[in-house]
Formats: sequence, C-alpha cells, structure tokens
Amino acid sequence: MFKSLIRKFGPNPLDHLLRKAAKKNQKTFLLFWNRGLGDIALGLYAIVYKIREEIPDAKITFLTRPNLHDGFLLLGDVEILVAPNLKRGDKIDVLKLLHEIDIDPEVFDVILDNPNPTQWVQWQLGTLTPVLHWQEKWDALCKKFDLDPDESYVGAHVQTETNYAYWRNWPIESWHELFEKITEGGKKVLLFGFEKDPVFDIAGVIDLRGETPLFELLSIIKNHCEALVVPDSGVSSMVYFLKETFPIKHISLWADPYMGILKQNVDSPNPNLQHIPLLGKDKDITTITASEVYGHIH
Repeated sequence: MFKSLIRKFGPNPLDHLLRKAAKKNQKTFLLFWNRGLGDIALGLYAIVYKIREEIPDAKITFLTRPNLHDGFLLLGDVEILVAPNLKRGDKIDVLKLLHEIDIDPEVFDVILDNPNPTQWVQWQLGTLTPVLHWQEKWDALCKKFDLDPDESYVGAHVQTETNYAYWRNWPIESWHELFEKITEGGKKVLLFGFEKDPVFDIAGVIDLRGETPLFELLSIIKNHCEALVVPDSGVSSMVYFLKETFPIKHISLWADPYMGILKQNVDSPNPNLQHIPLLGKDKDITTITASEVYGHIH
C-alpha cells in the first residue's frame, strides 16, 4: 500500500530523469519495450512527447522485438532497433542484448530498460491525444488480398491473443452468432489476428489471420472495412489513434471501462471514426449480446 501511494503521489521518475538529463546535456535516449502493441499509442507516445517537451532535439531510439517494429514506425521521428530473437515475455539484460546486435551501449546517454507509462505519464489521460502517422504508400498493401471494392466488409479481431487478458475476450459462441447475422445480412467478415483458431466455418467469413502484418491490416481496414469489431487489443488502439480521415464504425467490446482507449478518454484523431464502445454489465464482457453488436452494424 505504501509503495502504491508513493507511486501515485510521489515525484514522477520520468520528470526527475529528464531534468537530470537536460542539466547534463544528454540527448540520446534508448527505450526498451517488449510488451504490448497497443502500449505504443497508449503510453509510449506520451513518453516520447514528454522527452521532446523537455529536450526538443532529443534523439529517441526504441529497442524491441520484430513484430513491434511497424507499430513504432507509426510514431514518426524515432529510430528502431530490432532484436531478431526477442520474444514477448523474455527477461532481458538490455546491455547484453545491445551487444548481441552489435550496438555499443555507450552511444546512448540514457537507457530506459523498463519504461513505466502507467506511472510516468498518468497526466496524459483526458488531455493528450496520441497520433499515429500513416504513409500514403501503405494504402496499396491491401491490393494483394484482391478484395472487392463494391463489397461491404466488417473486420473482426476475435481475441486479444495474450495469455494474461483472457477476461477481455468475447465468447467464441457470441462471435459465431454475430458472424452468422452479418453474413446473412449480405456483408462479409474479415478475420484479423495471428492464429487461425478457432475456426469459423461460415460462408462469407474470410480468414486473414496470420496473413496480415500491421501495415497490411491497417490498409485493409482503412480502405475496405465499413466497421470493425474488436476487444480491448492492440489492433483497436492502432486503428483508433491513426491520424487519417476515413469512415469506420469502431465497435469495441469491454469488460472494464478503465482500460485502453476508454481510459485514455480522448477523441480519435480521425474525425470520421465513429466509436461505439459496448460495456458488459458488472464488468462481464459475456453479457454483451451478438444482437446488440449487430444492431450497430446493419
């Protein structure tokens, strides 16, 4: 309890660190990140913002795993180092990891091996809008999937695909019922994610799981989807904070109203994004019905 109070009401470690760095004229920062994709927008954007507020000419580099590279590229004006064998959850000695990829740690003035957005940038909630920067050249990435420009598609990220967040996942039976309603209503469903499991053997459901790196996924959603149904996941955050103007119904499913983009409590930088958050009763996501979700699609 005492430590929690210190974290909440005590001095902000990032503020202290940046004041110290400014006095020493330290300008090169390395931040190690091996957690979630959504945290890039929800937490790390604000850390970058704060560093540049205190040290405008700071050079910021992220060290991360391969499947987060493109997410960091959306931040703009940061360098990205990838450790090719790094897996989520690995306990890492960052100095050793830098040597393994032939990078001298001494090129960085400040190394942050365990950034803590929850504690360091709590001030951003309801105040700072994260923005992710799209490049026009990425729009063409969706063409490889040969989607019909005259078809009505609904995107769906079925599971958060993290071991610790099972309570964020909507029941498979509810997804199945929703997909049947969508396809019977004349639209098609595009499945996003990593693993082709569970299987949805429904005509009109197109399984793209495991086939869409981040930019391809975002290109499909931006250019082909009229709606997106997602739990509290990295995909949800990446779409919500994409600084582009395109129409999309962003239907999000929640157990806890103080998580993710709901906790962020700011509008999307996309003026044509219509956010429709659906909250389970008594923090139980299973109480959201397929009919309730479908009512916002058709």
